[in-house]
Amino acid sequence: MLRAHLLAVTLLAALGAHCGTTTSAPPATAAPAPETATTYETTAPSTPAGASNSTAQTAAERAAPVRLLALGDSFTIGTGSAPDAAFPARLAARWREGRCEVALRNPAVNGFTTQDLLDRELAHARPFAPTHVTLAIGANDLVRGRFADEYRAQVAAIFDALARAGVAASKVVAIPQPDWSKSPAASAFGSPDEIHTQIVNYNAALRAEAEARGARYVDLFPLMEQQAHDGLLARDGLHPNAAAHDAWAAALARALPSPCAR
Repeated sequence: MLRAHLLAVTLLAALGAHCGTTTSAPPATAAPAPETATTYETTAPSTPAGASNSTAQTAAERAAPVRLLALGDSFTIGTGSAPDAAFPARLAARWREGRCEVALRNPAVNGFTTQDLLDRELAHARPFAPTHVTLAIGANDLVRGRFADEYRAQVAAIFDALARAGVAASKVVAIPQPDWSKSPAASAFGSPDEIHTQIVNYNAALRAEAEARGARYVDLFPLMEQQAHDGLLARDGLHPNAAAHDAWAAALARALPSPCAR
């Protein structure tokens, strides 16, 4: 039991740590894009929702017809590469290629659990008034030993909190936890097969709750498994690299209708 606890704490540190090395983002497209607003948060707001200037909607965000709020952990903020190479930024960039003005706010924080997201990141929901939300959370719940049914209850609480903030479930796109079981850094924390099974169970719970709420679940896991097999990892040996994030964004752009379609 003590060994398992120590392993979990160590993996939390690995999942939550910032990497000093960055990977270049994929080259920008040549097509000009309208002026946009992007906010990256590397620390969570310290005050209640709507009570801090850190969560208030800016004039540029208010003017944007599409506002994307990215909720999650290190896999959303882009640990191992950079926020502007993470999948939310790459998805927003693709939407902008279609002459769509997009404001992106990414308050994801390394090491965050579902409870941290509830306590800290959701402070952005009401003031930002997103038209679209991505939800990718769970790895740090998994390493803390939370069962899949407990995780699903936490996901349900996130949807409830978003609804109270005026964000309908139909605006939410849930995406799976990547397959970090095959990464070199994960091998010290248990059987890769057992970790993989837990990830699959978590993703099934996320999908079931998202679809029950009327949200959209985009199953990127086959792509993520292939990326894990191919070693598309950042230099920390755990997190996906910029190329992996860009492929997620490309898949999301194909799966989702263009937000500025006429």
